[in-house]
Amino acid sequence: MSTDPCDACGTEVKIAGGIADFWSFSDETTGGMSLELADGSDHFLCFDCIERLPDDREVTQDDVSAL
Repeated sequence: MSTDPCDACGTEVKIAGGIADFWSFSDETTGGMSLELADGSDHFLCFDCIERLPDDREVTQDDVSAL
């Protein structure tokens, strides 16, 4: 299993799948996802940070920076 840092909080997030899990058949899940925001920016965020994003409007880079 590999990891990537969350773009908002910096926490190392597990990323399931890939060659690292090929022989181990690990059943761990990914702890975040990549999002393309309304302003065209791309960010990898952990699920905790995704939960903290506003849900009443389009999310932008400024919202990720504010986390």
